[in-house]
Amino acid sequence: MTCLSQQKKNSQKTNQQQGSGWFYLHIVIRVIQSLLLTLVCLVLLLGALGAGIGAGYFAYLVQDTEIPTKEELEGDLEDVDETSSLAYADGSNIANIDTELHRNSVESDQISDTLKQAAIATEDKDFYQHDGVVPKAVLRALVSEVTGIGSSGGSTLTQQIVKQQILSDNVTFERKANEILLAQQVENNFSKDEILTIYLNVSPFGRNNQGENIAGAQEAAQGIFGVDANELNLPQAAFIAGLPQSPIAYSPYTNSGKLQDDLESGLERKDYVLFSMYRNHDISREEYEDARDYDLTSDFLEREDPAESNDDQSFLYDTVMNESLKIIARQLANEDDVSSDEFSQEETYQTYIQEAQQRLVNGGYTVNTTIDQDIYDAMQDTAENYGYLLDNNNQVEVGNVYMDNETGRILGFVGGRDYEENQFNHAFNSTRQAGSAIKPALVYGPAIDQGLIGTESRVSDYPADWQQGENEGDPIVNATNEGTETFQTIRESLEYSSNIASYHIYQELLDDKNDASFVYDNYLQKMNYPETDAWTYESASSGVPEVTTLEQTNGFQTLANGGVSQEGYLIESITDSSGEALYEHEENPERVYSRAAASIMNDLMRDVLDSGYTTDFISGVSNLNYNLANADWVGKTGTTDEYRDSWLAVSTPRATLSSWSGREDNEGTDRNASDRTARYMAQLANSIYQADPDSLGVDEEFELDDDVNEEEVSEFTGTQVDDDDTVEVDGSTMRVPNDTTTSYWAQGTPPGPSFRFGIGGSEDDYEDYWQNGPDDNDDDDD
Repeated sequence: MTCLSQQKKNSQKTNQQQGSGWFYLHIVIRVIQSLLLTLVCLVLLLGALGAGIGAGYFAYLVQDTEIPTKEELEGDLEDVDETSSLAYADGSNIANIDTELHRNSVESDQISDTLKQAAIATEDKDFYQHDGVVPKAVLRALVSEVTGIGSSGGSTLTQQIVKQQILSDNVTFERKANEILLAQQVENNFSKDEILTIYLNVSPFGRNNQGENIAGAQEAAQGIFGVDANELNLPQAAFIAGLPQSPIAYSPYTNSGKLQDDLESGLERKDYVLFSMYRNHDISREEYEDARDYDLTSDFLEREDPAESNDDQSFLYDTVMNESLKIIARQLANEDDVSSDEFSQEETYQTYIQEAQQRLVNGGYTVNTTIDQDIYDAMQDTAENYGYLLDNNNQVEVGNVYMDNETGRILGFVGGRDYEENQFNHAFNSTRQAGSAIKPALVYGPAIDQGLIGTESRVSDYPADWQQGENEGDPIVNATNEGTETFQTIRESLEYSSNIASYHIYQELLDDKNDASFVYDNYLQKMNYPETDAWTYESASSGVPEVTTLEQTNGFQTLANGGVSQEGYLIESITDSSGEALYEHEENPERVYSRAAASIMNDLMRDVLDSGYTTDFISGVSNLNYNLANADWVGKTGTTDEYRDSWLAVSTPRATLSSWSGREDNEGTDRNASDRTARYMAQLANSIYQADPDSLGVDEEFELDDDVNEEEVSEFTGTQVDDDDTVEVDGSTMRVPNDTTTSYWAQGTPPGPSFRFGIGGSEDDYEDYWQNGPDDNDDDDD
């Protein structure tokens, strides 16, 4: 009894415990259910609140957007071109921009169903299910835009048309909202087949076999495969359908119409389209594999020459277009946060250039230039009528730039003697050895600016040899001799353009700074000369580095502008059809030389022209125009070995005019090259004066800056003078001659007298000079 009673009690206790456990579990479950219900309600409330806020924000973004009619939408969607133009400085028209975009719109039944299926499978597989927008795709793109995580893609084919034809590519919430609104309007007003046909008629498809930019499926089919859009086979249709995503990168042709060396990216894109069609059940597995393995390269057309060219094209047209494309391409890259290093890569650069071209030719833009029409026309007439002065058989080409000193505005230029015969721009694109014309910017300007020399300091013109490189041990030669065996003044050495003297000055400058790149980093770079190791070579002072005529002009502009560089530019602004500026030039003045140094250099270069040792430019101008001859001209000549290149750059206080001439095959000419250049440049300056005399500022003069130190120095040594000054020469005491002259210094003062008073030269050279004195110079280098 007792045992049974105890078992019963234990059983009751166990049941009570089990009942209590189930009770507590039931409570927990009820609590969790309540929490989940509350959470769901909260999510729904937040979702509703978010949806309300989103709807309200969407309404705010599109509140100013007028709902277009079907006719307005039709006009916008089919309006593929808006003429852009180039303008002179006064606003008059240079030319309308040749679109170079060939498009041939066709009806829907002239486009194969295969191509339509390929486009849908690749660009918008839900095309027939949505009403212009896929909400989840928009949400995904929105999250990506906000967080920066994942893909930002989400545009339907309809949205792509709206973005391309009506809106812009700017990624903003307002633009995206309007894109959604307008896409739905397009869907409400057009059938799916009409929308698809519009897409295939307006989309860009890269280049054809003539190197021309093409748009529209019909032009693509004819220009790539030589068939109509309704005759494309499956692999051809897949290839064309894949092009709009990146038409230039996937195009089989270069801008000359030649087949790309590497066709892989376009063919891989074709395979992706085919797989998308297979995945979308548009084609069978067998059709997919056959088309994938098809040798499409055998269908690409061979290159053909373009049938026509734009009658308005000229050096001016080409140059303005090229400069505009660079500007727009850089802006587009900036919008995409593309770094300068990445942008400089050829593939990236060309991609943005092509996008810029599409924008420019179709955007209704006006490119406003700095070109003065009267001056430009006068310069072209001179090249045509007086180019024979450079040579009689048209073997010598020419490039000229005329620049306003204060602003850097390019008022006119000459790209070559005959555009129809040779379209290469010798003013902007031709790089040739700089010759002695580089000496003011590279050698004398920096040396004076650093206080290394004054105008009457002495520099060796005794025979000397190269010390480094492949020419080590060879003599440094002037144009007509291997040295005049004297110490020239700085003024004389520049007038006679001594290569030996400039070599010694340049080496002294680099040694003084103990830095081979000092001159480039502190001077040339600021004047927009190209970066090259050649500036550190011994031969740099003789003009071995290669430059363009434009770059050379900027160096002389800087000196004529008081030492302040203003980068030469051609494009003032680019405006859209409403007059809004998409780009405006911003001045970026850079001080390169002190005012004192620049004014001293202009004083020296005035003597270069006035002396007539290396150029007859002044006498040539005098024979043509008395008023023009009285202008305060400064400048420098330059030739290279065997007279392959002839340079002359001249400046007034207002403007700089430069010239390069030579043969394109880099063959030599003859020693009369400088004389011929001088005669041609005299005619060019006179033509500019007749077109616009004010642009030259013939009544203005260069003046020495107030900070120039005018030092009394010995004519014999260029050093300080004292009645008791003596030096020891070869064991004998010699008195420094006491004839004096004035030497201009930008900073510092002349050194005291010593045996080695000058720059360069050996012990024997100094002994010779002390004993024999300076001889008359007979050097006529340039």
